[in-house]
Amino acid sequence: MSAHHPTLEAVAAHAGVSRATVSRVVNGTPGVRAELRERVRRSVAALGYVPNSAARSLVTRRTGAVGVVIAEPEARVFADPFFAQQLRGIGRELAAHDTQLLLMLVERPGDDDRIGRYLAGGHVDGVLMFSLHNDEPLPALARSCGLPTVFGGRPGWPGAERETGLLYVDTDNRDGARQAAEHLLARGRRRIAVITGPLDQTAAQDRLAGYLDALGRTAPDPALLAHGDFTAEGGEAAMARLLESSPDLDAVFAGNDLMATGALRTLRRHGLRVPRDVAVAGYDDLEPAAWAEPALTTVRQDVQLMGRLMAELLLRRLTPAPEAGTAPPAPVITPAELVVRAST
Repeated sequence: MSAHHPTLEAVAAHAGVSRATVSRVVNGTPGVRAELRERVRRSVAALGYVPNSAARSLVTRRTGAVGVVIAEPEARVFADPFFAQQLRGIGRELAAHDTQLLLMLVERPGDDDRIGRYLAGGHVDGVLMFSLHNDEPLPALARSCGLPTVFGGRPGWPGAERETGLLYVDTDNRDGARQAAEHLLARGRRRIAVITGPLDQTAAQDRLAGYLDALGRTAPDPALLAHGDFTAEGGEAAMARLLESSPDLDAVFAGNDLMATGALRTLRRHGLRVPRDVAVAGYDDLEPAAWAEPALTTVRQDVQLMGRLMAELLLRRLTPAPEAGTAPPAPVITPAELVVRAST
């Protein structure tokens, strides 16, 4: 036996337990008393034992890896702090359970098929998917290969609300947007425009619905509506279109902070003062809200927590024998909170 490669037998001898007990602890198999489990863990740490992943997967039929699929191109993912926060929450939760994160992005046409083939190849134990669009084929691909899946955001494909066992984590987007629009009304604003995200995503749909709830409308005024793409550049262009269609607007609610910061740039370029001439509110409360001038009123969602909860739900789904009395995993909706700053 090499000192650099301790075996299961060495760990068992060090801990004073059987090889089978060490195997169960290392592989996460339930049924080992807490005292013995802790003794084995101390011996693993003392000897520097590293499980052979190939051998372990033969026993557990698990890879120890989870696929994280973001249905957006690289340029969008790495420019938006929302994704960094969500991945941070996911990564920390998976690492705490000795599980690897494999990141996959939808960069170009055909990537869905590539990702689907990889998921079907048995390389991961489960998958986390977010930033999905309504016509996204990836959820169906995951279902077809039987992979446990948790979604970031309320699934929006036809019939999703009737699917039993569907797991997702979201924030209360509709209520958050309603809070923002009601705040603008309370500040005396009456011509409140909206910049939406892509309306083939449920987050954008729900935020538009919340804005309409506050205004008591069932459909937006076309002159006060502009579509963005959740980017600063999209918000900048949308704000310019709104000033053309409705030059008398006195407030704007943007569907995320990046679009709100783009709107601020356009307003400055047109010589309009914020909030004296036009009040601006966003959504997310991530770094762009802190960078904005003036500081941005926005709706806070705990994105890192949402990532952690996604990973936690998936790990629970992957647990072969949950403890007796444990409730089955269920979708989670986190609260949204208005954060008032100088822009309103």
